[in-house]
Amino acid sequence: MKIIWLIKIIEPLIQYHFLSNYLFGLIPSISWTKSIMKISKIVTYPVKVGSRNQLLVKVETDEGVYGWGESGLSGREKAVIGAIEHFSEWLIGKQAFQIGSLWQELYRSQYFEGGRVLLAAISAIDIALHDIKGKALKVPVYELLGGMQRNFIPTFATTSAPPGPEMIEQATHLMKVGWKAMRLSPSGHQTKDLYEPREHLSETAKWCTKTREELGSEVVLGIDYHHRLTVAEAASFCQKMPRGTLDFIEEPIRDECPSAYQSLRKLTDVPFAIGEEFASKWQFQPYIENDILQFARIDVCNVGGLTEAMKVAGWCESHYVDMMPHNPLGPICTAASLHFAAAVSNFAWLETRASDFEKHLGFEDSEIFLDQPKLKGAVLPVETKPGLGITIDETLLKRQKFEFWEAPHLRRRDGSITNW
Repeated sequence: MKIIWLIKIIEPLIQYHFLSNYLFGLIPSISWTKSIMKISKIVTYPVKVGSRNQLLVKVETDEGVYGWGESGLSGREKAVIGAIEHFSEWLIGKQAFQIGSLWQELYRSQYFEGGRVLLAAISAIDIALHDIKGKALKVPVYELLGGMQRNFIPTFATTSAPPGPEMIEQATHLMKVGWKAMRLSPSGHQTKDLYEPREHLSETAKWCTKTREELGSEVVLGIDYHHRLTVAEAASFCQKMPRGTLDFIEEPIRDECPSAYQSLRKLTDVPFAIGEEFASKWQFQPYIENDILQFARIDVCNVGGLTEAMKVAGWCESHYVDMMPHNPLGPICTAASLHFAAAVSNFAWLETRASDFEKHLGFEDSEIFLDQPKLKGAVLPVETKPGLGITIDETLLKRQKFEFWEAPHLRRRDGSITNW
């Protein structure tokens, strides 16, 4: 009886042993050693690529697998590097696959949690960890986020010309080559010193109206005011155009006060595209719960990486809000945004800065970024390579310089400071 009892205990263990060996033999990419892969080094690369700086972050592991991330806090790269250096002190030796747990530890293990600097640092690390896990498991990052929900990613492009005939020409060209959604630029936004918002409202409204008349009602038209207006100015601008001229207005006012947006909503029916500056789901919370925004301009390189972005997307889905990711940086941000866009159900368009009228910005330097997402017409095909699908010439990257850049400090005619 004792022998029979012993066999009953041992038999399942023997079966599990053979089954596990069989499975791991079939799937060599999934091994026990990779599940305990540990972070061994974190390297920051603040470099100028094209016309702007990019802060790239490389996370290395003791298994030789590494991942790339990017911070979105442009103009404050040195502050983010400082935060990453603090985090690195205790991240070394941590298990690279425990992305969700590490996110909580990065966010919670300090008294002064949150804020844009810390979340920009967390974002870069989180994206790099997803890249590592995807490469180790030999799957694209979107598979780690629930799997692919679309075969390609629709994008929206931006005209570079100020309001006028050239802006209409650019918008017409974008429509002819395939873009079904685009963003126009306001008058006066090219200035580096003097900016008086009300002086530009009528001019911008006039040419937005003319663009709509020229392009017809099918194309999606929006405008980005870069939070330069007050509630009264934003309302005045919207009211100068016929209803239906714009399909969205992006960041018309600053976002610190959600009730200010609620006040603006009473004065205009143009949908709001908000959120590129939000650092965490908690900043999105009042805008989602109070149904203030209609498009979520989430930035995966600022909000807390892919881990936090997926939580925001689910929250937005419950309020029928589509994601419209902010993507003004380089190929790593584009790749991370692409995988995010592929995995969520509630998605509208991904921003691109690689159209014919913004290629000169040079953010996608193909000599540095050997493998990166590439536009096919007005869409981005979904990547199938493991991880983010990014390959970087690190030797060339190391030769790039960081150039100090400060956003313009704009003043009104009376000498007072206004928003950039």
